[in-house]
Amino acid sequence: MKMVPKMLFPLVKDWAPKAFVISFKLETDSSIVIDRARSALEVYRHQVVVANILESRRSFVVIVTKDSETKLLLSEEEVEKGIEIEEKIVVDLQSRHTAFIQNKN
Repeated sequence: MKMVPKMLFPLVKDWAPKAFVISFKLETDSSIVIDRARSALEVYRHQVVVANILESRRSFVVIVTKDSETKLLLSEEEVEKGIEIEEKIVVDLQSRHTAFIQNKN
């Protein structure tokens, strides 16, 4: 295995500094995931981290921004209906992206 270069920093700094950038943080330890997400926001200076834990990744995420943490959770009923957490993530991020664009103009 070879290390791959981190692309988030040049993306935000050089390639698309005005873009709405989202990253994902998957951890196995729930006690560190939010701190790691916040650290990524500080280092890379992007807008959003979708943070989750390996064992609950299909039903629970936290949308982390510089100023907020929003928990998205599937209910048992939603799981039974076959709804996937990605649907909630997309709706949330779409709303944030729209607000980001409106604030830029």
